[in-house]
Amino acid sequence: MSRVVVKVGSSSLTTTGGHLDPERVDAVVDAVAAAAARGDEVVLVSSGAIAAGLGPLGLPARPRDLPTQQAAASVGQGALVARYSARFAEHGLTVGQVLLTVDDVTRRGHYRNAYQTFAKLHELGVVPIVNENDTVATSEIRFGDNDRLAALVAHLVHADLLVLLSDVDALYTGHPSLPDSRRIETVGGPEDLVGVDVARVGSAVGTGGMVTKIEAARIATAAGIPVVLTAAPHASAALSGDDVGTRFLPTGRRRPTRLLWLAHASETKGVLTIDDGAVRALTARNASLLAAGIDDVAGDFAAGDPVDVADRSGRVLARGLVNYDSAELPALLGRSTRELGEELGADYEREVVHRDDLVLL
Repeated sequence: MSRVVVKVGSSSLTTTGGHLDPERVDAVVDAVAAAAARGDEVVLVSSGAIAAGLGPLGLPARPRDLPTQQAAASVGQGALVARYSARFAEHGLTVGQVLLTVDDVTRRGHYRNAYQTFAKLHELGVVPIVNENDTVATSEIRFGDNDRLAALVAHLVHADLLVLLSDVDALYTGHPSLPDSRRIETVGGPEDLVGVDVARVGSAVGTGGMVTKIEAARIATAAGIPVVLTAAPHASAALSGDDVGTRFLPTGRRRPTRLLWLAHASETKGVLTIDDGAVRALTARNASLLAAGIDDVAGDFAAGDPVDVADRSGRVLARGLVNYDSAELPALLGRSTRELGEELGADYEREVVHRDDLVLL
């Protein structure tokens, strides 16, 4: 048995006018249902809520303003899940809607609850249908978020494979329409993408492009999860292990979720500028960051918030969870841990950022 996360984009589920395309939805459902029948546990991360709402609302194209996007998502999400529910029911499967934001997947306080929800759904034989919670987003619905969300969900559920379905059947050396472009069968690391032209305009109803797919693949493979990128009509073949699309091989191994969050999903609250000695300690010796090695503090943050760690040239080297507030940290800079402990008490002998809460970029 394998655990697989399948992500399908808006352009693979809808017509150019914004309505759901029943045949396209059915093809994805059939592929996922076949995988479930083989004993696989599948999570379906599905875009399409906003796109599915365009037609019913009489909107000619994807709206630019957030309130209209949210209204379209509210209308479209119901239509999307209703279609999924009806089609999966024909295979004897029940679906469960899970609306997430990146915070829900990555914040440590939410992560365990989300993991337990997915585990219980699979235990009950339910297929989770995941989407970005567009309807109540408090910031602009960002380009390609569902691709990144799918990679983070794959990490969250301990997936064995991430399948990214698009309107392009593979990654090519150039634009797929060019006669000299060829399919890239395997990507073993960043070096295999040198010179590859991945610039591509998304469809009228989608938000993504090849760049966001590659970023999602990079996140997943860095966490030890292989990725297959292909077109939605090839979903069944991809889930069966056939040689379709482009396969991205793992480049790293699974690591604590907070580190994946820090590297790929966190919005930092400040910057700690460190001296050359601290740079060597972090990068060469995997050391914690101490007050003695910090030159400057910028931003407004509280203990436990994520911050960037930069060298004197301003280059960000790492991100970490800081153990002090921004208001109290400046008075500690350049001073040794022993000195701080003797003058201010044992509570000030702690690291500014512990190495277990630090990720190099």
